[in-house]
Amino acid sequence: MGVTRRVFLRAAVAAGAVGTVGAAGTVLAPAASAASAPGDVVGKITVGYQGWFACVGDGAPINGWWHWSQNWGQAPSPTNTNIKCWPDLRDYTSTYQTSYAALGNGQPARLFSSYDQQTVNTHFLWMQQNGIDTAALQRFNPTGGEGPTRDAMATKVRSAAEAYSRKFYIMYDVSNWTNMQSEIKTDWTNKMSAHTASSAYAKQNGKPVVCIWGFGFNDPNHPFTADACLDVVNWFKNQGCYVIGGVPREWRTGTGGSQSGFLGVYHAFNMISPWMVGAIGNITEADNAYTTYTVPDQADCNANGIDFQPCVLPGDVSARQRAHGDFMWRQFYNMVRAGVQGIYISMFDEYNEGNQIAKTAETQAWVPTDSGFLALDEDGTACSADYYLRLTGDGGRMLKGQIALTATRPTQPVLPTGDTAPPSAPGSLTVTGHTGNSVSLAWNASTDNVGVTGYRILQVSGSTTTQVGTTGAASFTVTGLAASTAYTFDVVAQDAAGNVSQPSNQVTVTTDPPSGTTNLALHRPTSESSHTQVYGSSNATDGDTGTYWESANNAFPQWVQVDLGAGTGVKRIVLDLPPAAAWATRTQTVSVQGSTDGGTFTQLLASAGYTFDPATGNTATLTLPATATTRYVRLTFTANNGWPAGQVSEFQVFGA
Repeated sequence: MGVTRRVFLRAAVAAGAVGTVGAAGTVLAPAASAASAPGDVVGKITVGYQGWFACVGDGAPINGWWHWSQNWGQAPSPTNTNIKCWPDLRDYTSTYQTSYAALGNGQPARLFSSYDQQTVNTHFLWMQQNGIDTAALQRFNPTGGEGPTRDAMATKVRSAAEAYSRKFYIMYDVSNWTNMQSEIKTDWTNKMSAHTASSAYAKQNGKPVVCIWGFGFNDPNHPFTADACLDVVNWFKNQGCYVIGGVPREWRTGTGGSQSGFLGVYHAFNMISPWMVGAIGNITEADNAYTTYTVPDQADCNANGIDFQPCVLPGDVSARQRAHGDFMWRQFYNMVRAGVQGIYISMFDEYNEGNQIAKTAETQAWVPTDSGFLALDEDGTACSADYYLRLTGDGGRMLKGQIALTATRPTQPVLPTGDTAPPSAPGSLTVTGHTGNSVSLAWNASTDNVGVTGYRILQVSGSTTTQVGTTGAASFTVTGLAASTAYTFDVVAQDAAGNVSQPSNQVTVTTDPPSGTTNLALHRPTSESSHTQVYGSSNATDGDTGTYWESANNAFPQWVQVDLGAGTGVKRIVLDLPPAAAWATRTQTVSVQGSTDGGTFTQLLASAGYTFDPATGNTATLTLPATATTRYVRLTFTANNGWPAGQVSEFQVFGA
């Protein structure tokens, strides 16, 4: 990762009054339109959403501990870390074992992956619960190795936003993007613009919202000329977009962190959002920024018909900036009394800078004992894991006039629960039965000082733990498993206050051999060489022939693969395309490879042409010469006479 705003250094706050500067060489912008009525960003709370955490074993194309550790190839540890504080993990169903010591409460030190749809759903549920309106999905240069994972994250965010009635938009960070001027246009045209069809895509003044962060910054990571930047802004406006600029805090004066001669670029934006991380760290500095930046910035925007969306940040936990919410609330108060048009929260999930509002470890009981990380109670005031989500919700209500303007934060750091004791661990977990695709479990009930509300059934695979079910009873049947596969399970109990028990004993069981009628690939994780627009590889195992995977166009060979979970006997593969008559007959050239470790593949079936005809169901069957024991099944496409890409709507795998 190159240097971006994540590590933009604090600069001295300029003293004295400042005003608009029109230096020689300033690029002139077209006349600005009038400022806007409320929409999906005006009058709303927007959070910056990174979505950039991955773990080895989560199925993400990047296949590493993305942004959790310095060396993404190795698990995070005290000597290999890229974060400043520890997330609260209690709401996630899939987590991944790190190399940190156990938490202070004895539970293993595990982390979430943004690539798991449940993680993104959980985050958007928190937004819904706390009145957060809109998420700005960060999108860095997508042309390199991170591109496929970022493409997939856009699809996952879209799905979560639709499910939880939130809005989202694409926010390009152009830091260190060498060929930005042309490639950002191509990326929008070929990929990201497709998401504007979603009911959840943010609109302002009836136009899809796009943000560009990084124009005009006075550092080597943003070397773009004013002419190039203005060209990009006007190009997006000509595509019918409402364009937000993430700009330096000194944008108006062209001094300090801003290059001179960029005022015309800044005034070309529909909305201005100056960056404040690194500029303020306490209430005194927040008040100074209000006088030096916010008030005159708002006046400049008013004069030029531009909407104003300044940043509010919770503060870096590791630098002890938060003051149990007083620092963040002072910023909310300052922004609302200045009359701003919207507020941008920096950020939702920025555990790297410690500036996240997402749920965070409350006490040292929830932090790895060897990490040195601080918890939210670092200043001696207890704070619940969700405190800064709740505080953001109150800030949004004040912005919208739903509560009165007040300099005193209305949300207390901890809401009374009356119960902090977890249930006892479930006892004597046993296997009571199994089939080719299911395992039945039973255990002795847990006890609690108030009462057990339910149990979470967890599947353990190496360093990965995945929740596979919940129940209020002391038994459960796990379904959808692969045949002839060993599985390990344990169970935890939970009470009404959200306290979670220690896990039960683990049990390991092998499912029965496969039958020739069981689709071993159904709902299994997938990966791919590439995909176009929203047609990711997960569509190929979702059980819906109306959705499909499509590779990058005009770029053969391309591949898609499925992880069956363990070495399994495979004899037959059935491929489908959507049955609609609009899909004309086509022949695709496909070969099949298999692997037991996901790294070394062997040929299972030589390359051959297979015809997909809508008249006969748009399906093709590939029969292996012998039953092969394999975990990963890969299809490699080298030709398609109906479209210049590999295409599969359902990728089905069967045993003998």
